[in-house]
Amino acid sequence: MTDYKNLFMLTSKQQKAIIHQTEQFVKETLADAEGGHDWWHIYRVWKTSKKIAETEDVDLFIVELAALLHDIADPKFNDGNEDIGPKTASDFLKTQTVSDEEIEHLVHIIKNMSFKNSLGKVDFHSPEMAVVQDADRLDAIGAIGIARAFNYGGFKNRSIYNPEEKPKLNMSKEEYKKGDSPTINHFYEKLLLLKDKMNTASGKLMAQERHQYMKDFLEQFYGEWEGRR
Repeated sequence: MTDYKNLFMLTSKQQKAIIHQTEQFVKETLADAEGGHDWWHIYRVWKTSKKIAETEDVDLFIVELAALLHDIADPKFNDGNEDIGPKTASDFLKTQTVSDEEIEHLVHIIKNMSFKNSLGKVDFHSPEMAVVQDADRLDAIGAIGIARAFNYGGFKNRSIYNPEEKPKLNMSKEEYKKGDSPTINHFYEKLLLLKDKMNTASGKLMAQERHQYMKDFLEQFYGEWEGRR
């Protein structure tokens, strides 16, 4: 595997300028995005990535760029096309002072870090991807994860809950992509699985509290649904 560290030396000032340009590009591109996958999702993943990176041996420049660009063109808002995001990111990065090797690394991260891709064979991994992947997964659980799940369910006009429709467990990547289950089912099909998929020590620790929050929410939800609370 290519050693991506220390391939193209930029000054701290140059890196900060590129990060700033990337931030502006992402804000403009996602100005009208669905609320769970908008600029503020990117912002949270970016901030959490930097926090996790503090305890990891990673290239922070790559981590920040990957966090900012990881959802620049989410396939579920682009007819399932998984090539648009990596290409959009690559085209933008080519306008910046970023090496071909770094662009290659970032494209690999964007292609491989999503939950759905973990349901199939993943041929790429890097410490930088591990950090951003954890940050992205953390944004899918806990209080914000719950809010995002119901926001997206409303966006897709899905039911909140249907006791007669059971969660689909152990789905393949293609089955997951075609899923249209009630939002509560999504907890079992994805959200409650994320705690055990964390890569880093910091990510695992942060996931524990958020995971418990979701379990408590579901207990309250079912109690209210059945009129017990």
